[in-house]
Amino acid sequence: MKKLLLSIATLMATLSAHAVEDNVVAITYNGSTATIEIASNVASYVNCTSGTSSHVKLIQSSTTTKNPGEIIYQLSGSSSDGEFYMEGEFKATVQLSGLTLTNPDSTAINIKDGKRIKVSIANGTENTIEDGTGNADSKGCFRCKGHTEFVGKGTLNVKSNFNHAIYSKEYIELKNCTINVKGAKKDAIHCQQYFRMASGVVNISQADDDGVQVELKGETPTAGTGDEDEDTGNFYMTGGTLTINGVADKCIKTDGTITYTGGTQDFDTKNVEQNAASGIAPTLLPSDDAEGILYDLQGRQLPKGAQPKGIVIIREKGATRKVIR
Repeated sequence: MKKLLLSIATLMATLSAHAVEDNVVAITYNGSTATIEIASNVASYVNCTSGTSSHVKLIQSSTTTKNPGEIIYQLSGSSSDGEFYMEGEFKATVQLSGLTLTNPDSTAINIKDGKRIKVSIANGTENTIEDGTGNADSKGCFRCKGHTEFVGKGTLNVKSNFNHAIYSKEYIELKNCTINVKGAKKDAIHCQQYFRMASGVVNISQADDDGVQVELKGETPTAGTGDEDEDTGNFYMTGGTLTINGVADKCIKTDGTITYTGGTQDFDTKNVEQNAASGIAPTLLPSDDAEGILYDLQGRQLPKGAQPKGIVIIREKGATRKVIR
């Protein structure tokens, strides 16, 4: 009877330890397998198509106004032959909580979701991802289709053996976390729309192309009405420490402008290239524009007589246009 009670108590403790909170999908890698636990309140919105394989594939289905909230995918454990693939159409959080993941064939973390994706690197954890060379369509070791926001107070180590280390089809923002890019066959960090670093630490130690490259997503720059609408190709650094070494081309290359208003730039700030977009031709301002009003791409009026470099908005004689100065 004592043994039975002890077994029941052990079972209950195990179930409690593995229980997940509401809105959480917990993925634990263990070699060639992965354990996936889905909170009951979001179980109807998440479909796992990979069984117990370490090559995890999850489809987040359409939700409605009754959706219980943003789904959090918690990744932990270790696999030398695995991946995380998530497909969806709604904002989500991917939390890295002590993850070591290598995909010898392709992208290690692949998020096919065009909405805002928060990548939360859990406090005090170290996470390492690496890709392989088997997929000619791979964009990077970490790939995200949507707006990518790195946050948290943990560390993420990234190495790409084929393409970019970190690739986002839309903007990248960084705050608090530490990211170490330990190798890339192309850019260490590559994104579209804009790049903004507010705090944290980014160390780039080797890249066969640029350290950070920022491209326009569309054909022409767009200031937009909010961060998610901005498409300027700009690089902004307001805080943190950015260290870049061992790049084959530019430390930073942008289709727009490069702005430092804070933080530490631990790299050759002369080895950068602004306004690299081939589709944007520089425009010389005629003398009658001298009385026009200048704005930056966030819509802020610039002081009279300012001579900013890069893309600016000019409002003159009732007309508004963008030019490169």
